[in-house]
Amino acid sequence: MNDVMVAVGVDTHTDVHVVAVLDQTGRLLATRDFPATIRGYAQLATWIESFGTVDKVGMEGTGHFGAWPAAVLDRVRAEGGGGRPA
Repeated sequence: MNDVMVAVGVDTHTDVHVVAVLDQTGRLLATRDFPATIRGYAQLATWIESFGTVDKVGMEGTGHFGAWPAAVLDRVRAEGGGGRPA
């Protein structure tokens, strides 16, 4: 993993979650959607970790649709030594 600190934003939906990754200055690095499945959550985690250390996470809808991706992102942030959820 590189030394870049990134922020991750997630918009949750029934079948797909849309994820954006930003650098420390707020510049958009990439966006991508992932299926709302166990495999999709694993892909999401691998993809965001490829950008650097997750420092902040912002998520719309952490209830029903966002419960799994919230748990995945919390694990990624904790393992990467990132900060608190935004």
